[in-house]
Amino acid sequence: MMKMPANKWLLRTARVLALGAIVGAITCPLTASASEPGKYGTLSFVLENDLFYGNDRHYTNGVRLVWVPGPDTSTPEWAIKLARLVPWFPEQGEIRHGYAFGQSMFVPSDITVANPPLDDRPYAGWLYGSIGLGVELGEQLDQFSVSLGIVGPSSLAEQTQKFIHDVVGADEPQGWDSQLGDELGINLTYQRSWRRFATTTFLGNQLDLTPHVGAALGNMFTYVNAGVTLRYGKQLPSDYGPPRIQPGLSGSADFAPVSDFGWYLFAGVEGRAVAHNIFLDGNTFHDSRSVDKKPLVGDLQFGFVLDWSDIRFSYTHVLRSREFQTQENDDNFGAFSVSVKF
Repeated sequence: MMKMPANKWLLRTARVLALGAIVGAITCPLTASASEPGKYGTLSFVLENDLFYGNDRHYTNGVRLVWVPGPDTSTPEWAIKLARLVPWFPEQGEIRHGYAFGQSMFVPSDITVANPPLDDRPYAGWLYGSIGLGVELGEQLDQFSVSLGIVGPSSLAEQTQKFIHDVVGADEPQGWDSQLGDELGINLTYQRSWRRFATTTFLGNQLDLTPHVGAALGNMFTYVNAGVTLRYGKQLPSDYGPPRIQPGLSGSADFAPVSDFGWYLFAGVEGRAVAHNIFLDGNTFHDSRSVDKKPLVGDLQFGFVLDWSDIRFSYTHVLRSREFQTQENDDNFGAFSVSVKF
């Protein structure tokens, strides 16, 4: 697929950022409580899109809205019992919970072709809701989530992409008639992270290392993963990196507010051993398009985080290795997030 001219790319990227800013402003209004920030909870909006880099292929768009209730909100008893079913989930510590709603979409290399090649990534969408549980003990964070949703036309990915492309003036996708069929999905995800595994001061600012390991199990994704993130900045907040849409490097939707202004730069790597990916392997229970996936996938990411009182903003650039055998190039996409404490 040829890249678009620079002027068109700048215009469309500006429109995507403007659209994300509008949605973020609606979902995360800057009206958090000045007296007790975080008393009611933290609301995060995440947008991931490849148009930031002039592409429109493969993992092309993801949006996710996350609500983490404040520490004074009781975690539902059924959620606590669910967490205790995970053998290595900590028995000590206070369990925090959160809710998320999101949509991800995947397309072939050339969206202008009505009948994409059979050896290219199939069209697919994933609309889901999640409940997440987390326990922080010292500098260790354990996170467990259950996601329920649907793949296929009922995910509304076709309508969403066509609407966004109409707003930003991009090419209209032509091949959604070939997308994966409807299929209910369930996925379990677990991750353990260690913050400040190695902390020091360099040139007047803080430096730390945050390794993580995890796994996912379900008819959407099944994999094991491990990675590490290096952070450098001023007043490193008590988080584990900016929130991301899975699969991806570890992060956290909640964060500790800073007294005035804080920032940090980060870079991280993650490797995944993939046993199943419905968006490459195709539908589980009936015939659909599919491609031969690669068993090992790697991500390299870098970006920045800005904290101002009870507001956090982040931007991440992601380089992802080839995910299927006939894929010609690695992928690039950007991830934008804004979080506000209420």
